[in-house]
Formats: sequence, structure tokens, C-alpha cells
Amino acid sequence: MFDRIRSDIQCVLDRDPAARSTWEVVTCYPGLHAVWLHRPAHWCWTHGFKWAGRFISHLSRWFTGIEIHPGAKLGERVFFDHAMGVVVGETAEIGDGCTIYQGVTLGGTSLYKGTKRHPTLGKDVVVSAGAKVLGGFLVGDGAKIGSNAVVIKPVPAGATAVGIPARIIPSKTGESADVTDPKFQAYGITQEDDPLSQAMRGLIDNAAGQEHQIALLWQAIETLAETKKRDCVPQDAAREEHFEADKLNQLVGK
Repeated sequence: MFDRIRSDIQCVLDRDPAARSTWEVVTCYPGLHAVWLHRPAHWCWTHGFKWAGRFISHLSRWFTGIEIHPGAKLGERVFFDHAMGVVVGETAEIGDGCTIYQGVTLGGTSLYKGTKRHPTLGKDVVVSAGAKVLGGFLVGDGAKIGSNAVVIKPVPAGATAVGIPARIIPSKTGESADVTDPKFQAYGITQEDDPLSQAMRGLIDNAAGQEHQIALLWQAIETLAETKKRDCVPQDAAREEHFEADKLNQLVGK
């Protein structure tokens, strides 16, 4: 038990640069308190003391602002960072090493009791602020859920889900959001993961390439006209490139 408590405290120190001491983490981190209160609530729930489990979870919600149903399953080293307004449903499962930020909902889309209505998070998943993960599907190990995303389908391991409804962006290098990785992204999203920015940059690069080809064509036509001593090039022909690709790329965040 004490080893698990030490592990809970250490995961906060590892993932929150604002945490300065063990004493500060133990006394001032509601996410840690919510995890600790969930354990007796879950024990009561699984041993038939349903009301007691719900009452402990109700007290935990009152004191921490984090609502975890006593039936939910939490792995080791789960970190609720800030986490005000987090809701975790009855059949949700959160794997080892997951990081969950404020305003997250692990919710269900079914009213049928006794069924798997809430998501299962694999190991080392990052769920960013305001995200909603809705349904009884799996979010794979090391996946990242972007801020305010609404996820309604499974997310493969190592992938990133962003947008409403969420679009799945496969992992490029096989790297995950594992907190032991120095490339850990705090809110589960990087600039390179934005599909709209990627699409805009692709369109900008394509337009710049086309203007370059057009300029080369007019220059070739002008050279040919001079050779044949003909005036067949209009005055407004685009002999030089004016497309400001670099400026547009900066606007979309390149």
C-alpha cells in the first residue's frame, strides 16, 4: 500500500513542474486526493456496499471537484492534473500512467445497465483539457486526445485524436505520450498534429509550386519570342513569382 502511495506522489512530481515538494503534493493536489478517495469507494462498490461507495465518491466530488464513479477502474500512477470538472463514468477504465486534465468527460452513449458504456484508456494515455471521450471503446496505449476533442470511435495506440468529431492522426514515428519520454506533450497536442494546418500548408506549397511553374513557362515563352523576333507575350504576363508562401505558412503556424 505504501509503495503505491509513494508511486502516486512520484507521478505527480514527474509530470507537474509546478510541484516543488512531496508535502505540497500530498496537501495541495486534489487530483491525488480524488485517486486516494476512489480506492475505498471502489472497494465498497465491488464488495456490495453500493451506497457507501457512492457516498464516498460524492464526498470526493465535493472536496476535489472530480467526479469518479465508484465502479470505475483506475490503474497505477494515474494523474488528474488540475482536473476540476472531470467526470469518469461507471464502466470506464483508466490504465497505468494516464494523464487527465480539467473538464474531461469519460462518458457513455447508452442507457442500458450492465453494459460497457464508457471508454477504456490504455497505458500512458493523455486526455487534454475539455475533451469528451464517449462510448465503450478502447483508446490505445500512448494515444493522445487533443483539447476539446469529441472522441466517439476507437483510437489506435500511439495515435492522436483532435477535432469535433475527432479525427484520428496515426503515429508517425511510433513514439507515444509515455511520460518517461522526454518528448512528452503536456496537453496531448503539438502543432504538427493539427490536420487543418497540415492541409493549409499543403495547399500553400502547391499554390507556390504552380506559380513557380507558370513563371518559368512565361520566361521560356519570352525567350522563344525574342529568338524568333515575335511579340507574342502579353504585357501582364507573370514573369516573376509574387506568391508569399512563407508569410502564409507563418499565419497557419508553420
